[in-house]
Amino acid sequence: MYIGRVQVAGPEKLTETRVIANHEIAPGIFMLSFPREFDFIPGQSVWLTVDAAVPPRLYSIASGSGDPRVEILYDLVPEGLLTPRLAGLRQGQTLMVSSAFGPFRDEEGPSCWVAAGTGAAPFASMVRSGLSREKTLIHGSRTIAGLLNRRLFADALGERYTACCSREAAAGVFHGRPTEWLTLQRLPLASRYLLCGGSRMVVDCRDIIIAKGVPFENVIGEIYF
Repeated sequence: MYIGRVQVAGPEKLTETRVIANHEIAPGIFMLSFPREFDFIPGQSVWLTVDAAVPPRLYSIASGSGDPRVEILYDLVPEGLLTPRLAGLRQGQTLMVSSAFGPFRDEEGPSCWVAAGTGAAPFASMVRSGLSREKTLIHGSRTIAGLLNRRLFADALGERYTACCSREAAAGVFHGRPTEWLTLQRLPLASRYLLCGGSRMVVDCRDIIIAKGVPFENVIGEIYF
Protein backbone atom coordinates (compact mmCIF):
# COMPACT_ATOMS: atom_id res chain seq x y z
CA MET A 1 0.00 0.00 0.00
CA TYR A 2 1.39 3.39 -0.99
CA ILE A 3 0.17 6.73 0.27
CA GLY A 4 1.00 9.62 -2.04
CA ARG A 5 0.69 12.79 -0.05
CA VAL A 6 -0.77 14.84 -2.89
CA GLN A 7 -3.40 12.13 -3.44
CA VAL A 8 -4.84 12.01 0.07
CA ALA A 9 -8.34 13.45 0.49
CA GLY A 10 -8.64 17.05 1.62
CA PRO A 11 -8.31 18.04 5.25
CA GLU A 12 -10.99 17.91 7.84
CA LYS A 13 -11.64 21.03 9.86
CA LEU A 14 -8.50 22.94 10.78
CA THR A 15 -8.40 24.65 14.15
CA GLU A 16 -6.18 27.40 15.47
CA THR A 17 -3.31 26.64 17.82
CA ARG A 18 -0.20 28.42 19.02
CA VAL A 19 3.46 27.74 18.41
CA ILE A 20 5.47 26.48 21.38
CA ALA A 21 8.80 26.36 19.55
CA ASN A 22 10.11 26.53 16.00
CA HIS A 23 13.81 26.25 15.26
CA GLU A 24 16.32 24.98 12.72
CA ILE A 25 17.75 21.66 13.91
CA ALA A 26 19.94 21.00 10.84
CA PRO A 27 20.70 23.09 7.75
CA GLY A 28 17.36 23.72 6.06
CA ILE A 29 15.44 21.42 8.43
CA PHE A 30 13.11 22.74 11.14
CA MET A 31 11.26 21.35 14.12
CA LEU A 32 7.91 22.98 14.92
CA SER A 33 5.91 22.18 18.06
CA PHE A 34 2.47 23.10 19.36
CA PRO A 35 0.19 21.81 22.17
CA ARG A 36 -1.26 18.33 21.69
CA GLU A 37 -5.04 18.71 21.76
CA PHE A 38 -5.92 15.39 20.10
CA ASP A 39 -4.98 11.72 20.32
CA PHE A 40 -3.05 10.00 17.55
CA ILE A 41 -1.48 6.70 16.60
CA PRO A 42 2.29 6.84 15.98
CA GLY A 43 2.85 7.15 12.23
CA GLN A 44 -0.13 9.40 11.60
CA SER A 45 -0.07 12.89 10.06
CA VAL A 46 -1.77 16.28 10.29
CA TRP A 47 -2.70 18.97 7.80
CA LEU A 48 -0.91 22.18 8.66
CA THR A 49 -0.84 25.78 7.42
CA VAL A 50 -0.31 29.31 8.69
CA ASP A 51 -3.72 30.70 7.74
CA ALA A 52 -6.66 30.13 5.41
CA ALA A 53 -4.91 31.92 2.53
CA VAL A 54 -2.19 29.26 2.17
CA PRO A 55 -3.16 25.70 1.16
CA PRO A 56 -2.33 23.20 3.94
CA ARG A 57 0.25 20.47 3.58
CA LEU A 58 0.58 17.06 5.20
CA TYR A 59 3.24 16.46 7.85
CA SER A 60 4.01 13.35 9.85
CA ILE A 61 4.02 13.66 13.64
CA ALA A 62 7.45 13.10 15.22
CA SER A 63 6.50 13.24 18.90
CA GLY A 64 5.30 10.43 21.13
CA SER A 65 1.60 9.71 21.51
CA GLY A 66 1.73 10.64 25.20
CA ASP A 67 3.81 13.78 24.85
CA PRO A 68 2.17 17.09 25.80
CA ARG A 69 3.22 18.72 22.53
CA VAL A 70 3.10 17.73 18.87
CA GLU A 71 6.39 17.95 17.00
CA ILE A 72 6.63 18.33 13.22
CA LEU A 73 9.78 18.11 11.10
CA TYR A 74 9.86 20.01 7.82
CA ASP A 75 12.30 21.01 5.09
CA LEU A 76 12.50 24.67 4.17
CA VAL A 77 11.69 25.04 0.47
CA PRO A 78 12.67 28.65 -0.31
CA GLU A 79 10.41 28.86 -3.37
CA GLY A 80 7.50 27.13 -1.62
CA LEU A 81 4.24 28.75 -0.55
CA LEU A 82 4.12 27.36 2.99
CA THR A 83 7.50 26.43 4.46
CA PRO A 84 9.09 29.93 4.25
CA ARG A 85 6.15 31.20 6.27
CA LEU A 86 6.37 28.27 8.68
CA ALA A 87 10.05 29.01 9.20
CA GLY A 88 9.17 32.58 10.16
CA LEU A 89 6.79 31.58 12.96
CA ARG A 90 7.78 32.49 16.51
CA GLN A 91 6.64 31.28 19.92
CA GLY A 92 3.07 32.34 20.63
CA GLN A 93 2.08 32.93 17.02
CA THR A 94 -0.82 31.04 15.51
CA LEU A 95 -1.10 28.28 12.92
CA MET A 96 -3.89 26.04 11.69
CA VAL A 97 -3.83 22.29 12.23
CA SER A 98 -6.16 19.33 11.67
CA SER A 99 -6.65 16.33 13.92
CA ALA A 100 -4.38 13.34 13.24
CA PHE A 101 -5.26 10.70 10.66
CA GLY A 102 -3.77 8.20 8.24
CA PRO A 103 -3.10 4.45 7.97
CA PHE A 104 0.73 4.56 8.07
CA ARG A 105 1.40 2.71 11.31
CA ASP A 106 3.13 -0.36 12.68
CA GLU A 107 2.20 -3.25 14.94
CA GLU A 108 3.96 -5.31 17.58
CA GLY A 109 6.47 -7.79 16.19
CA PRO A 110 9.48 -7.67 13.83
CA SER A 111 9.50 -4.80 11.35
CA CYS A 112 12.16 -3.13 9.24
CA TRP A 113 11.86 0.63 8.86
CA VAL A 114 13.62 2.59 6.11
CA ALA A 115 13.69 6.40 6.32
CA ALA A 116 15.41 9.30 4.60
CA GLY A 117 15.47 12.95 5.64
CA THR A 118 12.34 14.11 7.45
CA GLY A 119 10.90 10.67 6.67
CA ALA A 120 12.40 9.74 10.03
CA ALA A 121 9.50 11.57 11.73
CA PRO A 122 6.92 8.74 12.00
CA PHE A 123 9.58 6.33 13.26
CA ALA A 124 10.69 8.83 15.90
CA SER A 125 7.05 8.96 16.99
CA MET A 126 6.91 5.17 17.17
CA VAL A 127 10.09 4.94 19.24
CA ARG A 128 8.95 7.72 21.59
CA SER A 129 5.64 5.88 22.01
CA GLY A 130 7.42 2.68 23.12
CA LEU A 131 7.18 0.80 19.82
CA SER A 132 10.84 -0.15 19.38
CA ARG A 133 11.05 -3.81 20.38
CA GLU A 134 12.01 -6.04 17.43
CA LYS A 135 12.31 -3.02 15.12
CA THR A 136 15.19 -2.35 12.71
CA LEU A 137 15.83 1.05 11.15
CA ILE A 138 17.85 1.87 8.04
CA HIS A 139 18.23 5.65 8.25
CA GLY A 140 19.53 7.74 5.35
CA SER A 141 20.63 11.33 4.81
CA ARG A 142 22.89 13.28 2.47
CA THR A 143 24.67 14.80 5.50
CA ILE A 144 25.52 13.66 9.03
CA ALA A 145 23.56 16.60 10.49
CA GLY A 146 20.53 15.43 8.51
CA LEU A 147 20.37 12.10 10.37
CA LEU A 148 17.49 13.41 12.44
CA ASN A 149 16.97 11.85 15.87
CA ARG A 150 20.08 9.73 15.36
CA ARG A 151 20.81 9.53 19.11
CA LEU A 152 17.20 8.61 19.90
CA PHE A 153 17.28 5.74 17.41
CA ALA A 154 20.74 4.52 18.39
CA ASP A 155 19.83 4.43 22.08
CA ALA A 156 16.51 2.66 21.51
CA LEU A 157 17.53 0.21 18.78
CA GLY A 158 21.22 -0.42 19.39
CA GLU A 159 22.65 -2.78 16.74
CA ARG A 160 19.29 -2.75 14.96
CA TYR A 161 19.97 0.84 13.87
CA THR A 162 22.00 1.60 10.73
CA ALA A 163 22.81 5.18 9.75
CA CYS A 164 23.61 5.81 6.08
CA CYS A 165 25.10 9.02 4.68
CA SER A 166 25.72 9.56 0.97
CA ARG A 167 27.86 12.73 0.99
CA GLU A 168 29.86 12.64 4.22
CA ALA A 169 31.81 9.98 6.07
CA ALA A 170 31.76 9.33 9.81
CA ALA A 171 32.62 6.53 12.18
CA GLY A 172 29.79 4.05 12.57
CA VAL A 173 27.93 5.39 9.53
CA PHE A 174 27.51 3.47 6.27
CA HIS A 175 28.86 5.63 3.43
CA GLY A 176 26.06 5.42 0.87
CA ARG A 177 22.32 5.47 0.44
CA PRO A 178 19.83 3.10 2.10
CA THR A 179 19.34 1.51 -1.33
CA GLU A 180 23.02 0.60 -1.43
CA TRP A 181 22.91 -0.86 2.06
CA LEU A 182 19.83 -2.94 1.22
CA THR A 183 21.49 -4.20 -1.97
CA LEU A 184 24.64 -5.31 -0.16
CA GLN A 185 23.14 -6.84 2.96
CA ARG A 186 20.95 -9.78 3.82
CA LEU A 187 17.58 -8.28 4.65
CA PRO A 188 16.58 -8.17 8.32
CA LEU A 189 14.03 -10.81 9.33
CA ALA A 190 10.79 -8.87 9.50
CA SER A 191 7.06 -9.29 9.04
CA ARG A 192 6.68 -5.82 7.55
CA TYR A 193 8.82 -3.23 5.81
CA LEU A 194 7.80 0.39 6.36
CA LEU A 195 9.38 3.00 4.08
CA CYS A 196 9.12 6.77 4.48
CA GLY A 197 10.74 9.57 2.50
CA GLY A 198 10.96 10.92 -1.02
CA SER A 199 9.31 9.06 -3.88
CA ARG A 200 12.54 7.89 -5.50
CA MET A 201 13.89 6.45 -2.25
CA VAL A 202 10.65 4.69 -1.40
CA VAL A 203 10.16 3.17 -4.86
CA ASP A 204 13.81 2.11 -5.25
CA CYS A 205 13.89 0.52 -1.78
CA ARG A 206 10.58 -1.21 -2.43
CA ASP A 207 11.92 -2.74 -5.64
CA ILE A 208 15.08 -3.99 -3.92
CA ILE A 209 13.14 -5.49 -1.02
CA ILE A 210 10.63 -7.24 -3.27
CA ALA A 211 13.42 -8.53 -5.52
CA LYS A 212 14.91 -10.21 -2.45
CA GLY A 213 11.71 -12.18 -1.91
CA VAL A 214 9.57 -10.05 0.40
CA PRO A 215 5.87 -10.16 -0.61
CA PHE A 216 4.56 -6.92 -2.11
CA GLU A 217 1.78 -6.70 0.49
CA ASN A 218 4.37 -6.67 3.29
CA VAL A 219 5.93 -3.43 2.05
CA ILE A 220 4.18 -0.24 3.21
CA GLY A 221 5.24 3.16 1.94
CA GLU A 222 4.65 6.79 2.90
CA ILE A 223 5.85 9.08 0.13
CA TYR A 224 6.79 12.71 0.78
CA PHE A 225 6.28 15.16 -2.07
